[in-house]
Amino acid sequence: MRYELTKELETGNALIDKEHRELLKAVNDLLDACGKGEGRSSVQKTGAFLSNYVKTHFAHEEQLQVKNGYPGYTSHKAFHEKYKKDLNDVVEKIPLSDASISDLAALNNQIGVLVAHIKFEDKKLGQFLQKN
Repeated sequence: MRYELTKELETGNALIDKEHRELLKAVNDLLDACGKGEGRSSVQKTGAFLSNYVKTHFAHEEQLQVKNGYPGYTSHKAFHEKYKKDLNDVVEKIPLSDASISDLAALNNQIGVLVAHIKFEDKKLGQFLQKN
């Protein structure tokens, strides 16, 4: 299943949505590699990209929240901190080559957590930013 930034996931904020598209593109590239039988050799690279990219993306979101007085900032930031740690823990366990199906599943689980966060929490943030 490919990921798309549908209306269900769009926040309405140009920067956040642009960065979400980049995250989903990396995930889709991994899915494409899996479809070609090359997923095991791509999972570590994708995981490392995601781990680094979410740090930048989350920092941008948090800057917007502080600048605009977002009331959900504390809990949103707490999620970001936990997610960065959890994702990093998963990525660090992935071998540089020949990742296992279990490694792919663990990374996929983290991607699912991120997509759910976008769908619910980032949508709330986007609505707040549009109103303020």
